[in-house]
Formats: sequence, C-alpha cells, structure tokens
Amino acid sequence: MLALRLTRGAHLAAQLRRLLVAAASAGTGFLLLSALGHALSHPDPSASALRLAWCAVPLAATVHFAVAVARTDPATRPRPGLSAIGLGPARLMAISAATTALSCVLGSTLALLVFLQLRGDLTGTPFDGAATDFLAAGRPLPLPAALTLLALVPLSASAAVAVTLRPRGSAADAARAGRTYGRFGAYRRTAVRESFGSYGRFGRQLGAAARGRRTAGPAPEPEPEPDGDGPQTSDQTSPETSPETSAEAPPAVPLASPSGLPWGVAVLAAGLAMEAFASRTGGGSTPGDRPSALLGLALTAVGLTLAGPGLTHLCGRLLQTARPGASRLLAGRVLMAEATRIGCPLGVVCAVMSTAYALASLHDREDASFGPLVVLGALLVAGCTTATLLTAAVEAKQARADTTAALRRLGAVAGTLRRAAALRAGALLALFGLLTLVVAELSAWPLAR
Repeated sequence: MLALRLTRGAHLAAQLRRLLVAAASAGTGFLLLSALGHALSHPDPSASALRLAWCAVPLAATVHFAVAVARTDPATRPRPGLSAIGLGPARLMAISAATTALSCVLGSTLALLVFLQLRGDLTGTPFDGAATDFLAAGRPLPLPAALTLLALVPLSASAAVAVTLRPRGSAADAARAGRTYGRFGAYRRTAVRESFGSYGRFGRQLGAAARGRRTAGPAPEPEPEPDGDGPQTSDQTSPETSPETSAEAPPAVPLASPSGLPWGVAVLAAGLAMEAFASRTGGGSTPGDRPSALLGLALTAVGLTLAGPGLTHLCGRLLQTARPGASRLLAGRVLMAEATRIGCPLGVVCAVMSTAYALASLHDREDASFGPLVVLGALLVAGCTTATLLTAAVEAKQARADTTAALRRLGAVAGTLRRAAALRAGALLALFGLLTLVVAELSAWPLAR
C-alpha cells in the first residue's frame, strides 16, 4: 500500500519513466507470448526454442532499464529522518522493488490483453486472420504457461532492483564505527577515557602512525588555549576534519582507470576473431545456422560493455590534456568521476547498435522470418538501451547536484557549466560513435561474405 501511495504521489517525470517501464514490459511479454503461440502452432520444437531464446535479449534490456529507473526514483531515495519512522534503507529497497513489480505487472497485463485480442478470444479475430502464424488462433491457450512467461519480467526486474539497491556497509564505515576519539581527537579503538597525564606520558603514543607524523616534518609552535587546559599538539584532528571524512568530499574523482578496460578489449578482440573464423567456415544465411557467428557477436557486445567505463574515463583524461581551461577541466573531471555510472550504459548502446548492424547484414533481405516480431524486438532493445542511457544521465545530474550548487556559490558562471556539459556530450559522442562504426564494420564484413 505504501508503494502504491508513493507511486501515485510521484512527480510527472518519475511517472513517465514508470510508464516507459510498463511499455517495455508489455513489449517483452508480447514477444514471450508470441513464442508460446508459435510453439503451439508448429510441431518443430527447435524453432520454437530458438524464438524463446531470442526473447532473452529484450528481457535483459527491460530489466536493465527497470533498474536504472529505480535508481533515479526520488520517492525511494534515502533521506535524513526517514529511519525514525521505519523507512530505513532496507524498507526503501523493498518499496523500490514493489514499485518496479507493479509497473511490470501492468505492462504484462496489457500484453496479455493485446495477445488475446489478436487471437480473437475477446471480440473476434482482427485483420481477417492475417497474423495467426504466431498467435495459435483456434487452439486453446494454456493459461499456466502464459502466466509463467508473463511473470518472468516482473520477477526478474524486482529481483534485480532488490539486489542493486540492497543496503551495503562499507569497510570505512565499519572501521569508523569501531573507532572512538580520545582527548585532542586522537584515534583510539576503546571508549575508555584517559587523563591528560596518561595521554602525554613519554612513549605512550609512539605507534606507527605517530612515528610517521613525527618524521614527516617539524611541527609548528603550539598556541596556548584561553581556558588553560594546556597546549594542543600539531597532530590534533577533529572528527569533522578527519582523513576519512575529507576523502569523501564531492566530487571524489578516481585517479585510476576502471579495471574493466583491458578485459573489455581482450573480449572484443576475441569476438571479432570468432566472427572471422565463422566467415571462413561458412554456414547458412540465417543467424541460427551460424552459432559461431552468434557467439562472436555476443563476445563483441560483452567486450564493448566491459570497456565502456574505461573509455569514458579515458575520454575525461583526454579532455584535460594540452593546457585545459575551466570548461575542459570541469568536463574532464566530471567524466572521470562518472565513468562507471555513464560508461556502462554507453557501452551497452554501442554493443546494441553494432550488433544490430551486423545482424542486418547477416540476414537475408527476402527472408520471411524478418517480420514484425523481429522489428518489435529490435525497437524494444534499442529503445530500452537508449532510455537507460538517458536515465543514467539524469542519475548523474542528481548525484552532482551538491557539487554544482557549490560551484555556483563560488561564483561559477552558468555559461561555463553549460559549455562543460556540451564538451562532455561532444567528446562521448565522438569517441563512442567512432567506436561503434568501426566495430560494426569489422563485425559485418566477415559475416556478409
């Protein structure tokens, strides 16, 4: 009930994203029901199994999009004070999963109604029975099998949202929870208080950290306290300015590139080599007759997805080379900080576009199987991946809202921020667009031979 109330009271943009999730779920559910209808009307089980296997791609795209929408949902974002009324991180995660399940159930119900309408089970067979090949019109529809297939999207999406948004306790938080502050901000792992005499006794605080601080350089002269408690040493550290707290100040830009770039390049090269091997061995004119070609395309897509964050990080570094100005420096640092958040959806979009181009070259133009269901699946996958990328951009904007506000308070001009955003978009489009064209041509050339 709480998830339903939060869904009804959300903003217009959040409602639009949830409706897009429902539309994607409806398209995927219709494809699953079409595979069931093809299995009912055709005796060959291998062809029906292949159609059902192809439905895994739009299913994965829909689940990916549902997770991205759940991450940007403002109604279920942890905020101060919610834990006091019982809405902690675990409860908010459950509400996000329930909201995602509601959207997907709405889409699956719509898909079932449309499928039954096209079959003629509700009002009559439309289109004069022209689309009865994959509908199994005239045959009884097994309701348990249909409901099982329709339940795949809500269950998978809600489970993915629950896993992605589950509460995580970092090692730094655990160490900070077990550490208390002694006199003058000294770090201790016990809550027992000690007097000033015991703290200042010679040799008591000669730990590894103390020796490192003493050898770092001479300490400044202590200033006397006005209340007469004694001088403070130079290694005084308050809880508000501790190293752990200062290291978490936004934006926390990683200095090293994400670790997936070498693996992505290796998997991409392996996929292209597999496609070249498939062109030498030959095969049929359809993708199902060339399993090695499909394996190569899958490896290429996985390689592009793994290499996306590293390429985004590299793009941010390239923007800051050769005496950068304020706009280029800001654009590069933002790309480096958001490499993982933006790079994965960018890699997925590149993988989908290059794979679609290669499959179009592999398909026979006059093949009857290249029908409306294939077009629906392609549009569904392309739309979900593009919407996921746009949703990730919205999430990145929400994540750096505090940093943008701090820059505005420091006197940053709005034109500088807009130029930095334009530089980020242009650099990513140039790099990933060129990469998509190159990979698409390299994938299509051996397969079209």
